[in-house]
Amino acid sequence: MKNMIGRKIGMTQIFKEDGTIVPVTVVEAGPLVVVQKKTTEIDGYNAIQVGFENEKEQKINKPLKGHFEKGNIEYKKYLKEFKVENPDQYEIGQEFKVDVFEIGDMVDVTGISKGKGTQGVIKRHKFGRGRETHGSKFHRAPGGMSAGTYPGRVFKGHRMAGRMGNERVTVQNLEIVRVDIDRNLILIKGAIPGPKKGVVTIKQTVKK
Repeated sequence: MKNMIGRKIGMTQIFKEDGTIVPVTVVEAGPLVVVQKKTTEIDGYNAIQVGFENEKEQKINKPLKGHFEKGNIEYKKYLKEFKVENPDQYEIGQEFKVDVFEIGDMVDVTGISKGKGTQGVIKRHKFGRGRETHGSKFHRAPGGMSAGTYPGRVFKGHRMAGRMGNERVTVQNLEIVRVDIDRNLILIKGAIPGPKKGVVTIKQTVKK
């Protein structure tokens, strides 16, 4: 299973042997623990549920406590399912570390993008601004909303001011440049979604 949950540490750069600079994002990934197996006969699909990062007992509710104690597993902060072809290949309590990935693997990274609050159309949609001189009263306004008498309303999907960021974003086809097994670190070429310390999901790119 070439899937992993991790926490974004930040960005840096490394040098290749030929001297070229590669911008990379450092992700502290895993270890993941198998918490539950799901099968077609019982659940309608094949998957395994994994847990990431230990959590304090007082922050776990009773249903989740029973869920973890059933498999004799430490309490986890994050739970996520990954679909697999054969759940019987995995055991409850089995651990996965960053060594599931190799240098050169291509992955898709999913995270929650940085929230930027309510923004106007210039920042949110890259609208052009009005002139600042000669008595112009149009500077950062959104402009016309729609036609007048007909249709007499604003069409759905019209680009306007509103919430920006804080959305689920996936960046595809990113290359793994380095894997540090001792420190559970993965170095991914380029930028990935989310702020520092944000939780991300790393999946192997599916070739079509």
